[in-house]
Amino acid sequence: MRRAEIGTHHHIAGPYLAGYAAEMDWREDHRRVSNGEQFMMVLGATLAHDVSRLWKGCWQRGDD
Repeated sequence: MRRAEIGTHHHIAGPYLAGYAAEMDWREDHRRVSNGEQFMMVLGATLAHDVSRLWKGCWQRGDD
């Protein structure tokens, strides 16, 4: 998890910690599955769930 924070996410804390940990767990569990199959799994899970209140709009910057 520390390597992912340093290399990819740059700061993991607060309410997002569980989500990042779940993502890293999923990646480790499915690392031997082909990319196409992983894509279909993620797409299926995405379409089966509602929009997350926690992650909604997190990519948008606030007014600085």
